Amino acid sequence: MADQIEQIQLPNYALESTQGEINLSDINDWLIIYFYPKDSTPGCTTQANEFSQFKDDFAKLGVQIFGVSRDSIKSHERFTEKQDINFSLISDPDEKLCQHFDVIKEKNMYGKKVMGIERSTFIFHNGELKASFRKVKASGHAEMILEEIKQLQSA
Repeated sequence: MADQIEQIQLPNYALESTQGEINLSDINDWLIIYFYPKDSTPGCTTQANEFSQFKDDFAKLGVQIFGVSRDSIKSHERFTEKQDINFSLISDPDEKLCQHFDVIKEKNMYGKKVMGIERSTFIFHNGELKASFRKVKASGHAEMILEEIKQLQSA
């Protein structure tokens, strides 16, 4: 279930992605931006594979997908190649985009407190935030987002 609608605008600056430089504010129509902690980890791999699995379904609805983590473009390229990911991954090593979406949170890692990305997803339509999901579970999330978009489009 979607969280309460937040007041987040798409940032208007260039970002490095596996498919070249992009500016999210230039994208019209439907847009999914999901944040994940780290390339090639079990949960993040599950999530990326599921978004890849449903990419054609999203495309039929006019939806573009972008995954975001603090990993480098090189790491993203290896992850994309190894997992056959069929959408763009954005590299945010300076956490500028993560800070914009407020996804850097304190986490407990093996008893140690660390700052990391809270798995989160945002759905935009024509630049307007339509739904946000925080503290999501990786497994089954892509299909849930697909159903959410279908509901938003039929409303």
